[in-house]
Amino acid sequence: MSPRRNRPKGAGPFGRSAEEDGSGRYGGWQSTESWQGEEWSVRHVAGASAQGKAYRCPGCDQLIPDGVPHVVAWPEHSGVDERRHWHKACWNAKDRRTTRVRRSRNAPRF
Repeated sequence: MSPRRNRPKGAGPFGRSAEEDGSGRYGGWQSTESWQGEEWSVRHVAGASAQGKAYRCPGCDQLIPDGVPHVVAWPEHSGVDERRHWHKACWNAKDRRTTRVRRSRNAPRF
């Protein structure tokens, strides 16, 4: 008697088919979301894939240190120049934020 299959036929090693699995070289998964009337590609980046790189989150204007899991988002119609790295919480709260980011007096302006 053969063991029971827990995954549907054609699924990859993690239970998703190749079409559903948007994981790429950054160790996360990719999806499409609608925001401000546009379609956005959203990729979740694992912390191990972000080693040696620091980014500035456009949601809170704070640094995302290297090795921290985060989200990369860009409009569907644009190229790689429009990619932005967000904290996961900032991306999830993007609709609740004001249009102007308020910095403290001693915050860097870059």
